[in-house]
Amino acid sequence: MDNQIIFAGFGGQGILSMGRFIAHAGLHEGKHVSWLPSYGPEMRGGTANCNVIVSDEEVGSPIISEATALVVMNQPSLEKFEANVAPGGVIVLDSDLVPVRPARTDVRVFAIPATKMAYEMGNATFAGVILLGKLISETGVVKFESFEAALRGILKPKKHYLIPEEMKALKAGADF
Repeated sequence: MDNQIIFAGFGGQGILSMGRFIAHAGLHEGKHVSWLPSYGPEMRGGTANCNVIVSDEEVGSPIISEATALVVMNQPSLEKFEANVAPGGVIVLDSDLVPVRPARTDVRVFAIPATKMAYEMGNATFAGVILLGKLISETGVVKFESFEAALRGILKPKKHYLIPEEMKALKAGADF
């Protein structure tokens, strides 16, 4: 199976980290992965996106021409990348930050109030993890256990105390 995912939003929202977590989880499962970040020179507040490919076969190119999924955290990113999603693909968006929904009817759209949910959980940075929960539950790109392993592998040990709460946020997104 070949999952080609575009993550997009503003710098500072954790867009590149979201892609890294999925790629690392794919590696944990023995899959072939590619993670290609792209961001503006201003970082925070500028544009940020990354292409992630998780595949059972070798990845020939990190460039995605037709995505199986799109995860967006701002309106400009939806407008820029919506057309890149293949028919039958998945779009997961933060409905608190993306007021206008996709017009397409040939993709499955999941609008989740991730920012509001993250604030209710007491940590605004969980918004991306909430969206990842829905992405994982709808696409099966990686297993939840592999995502937890990715958190342990990427987060600094002093941040490991957050992992149980991150996993709750992941489940909240999956269940939404």
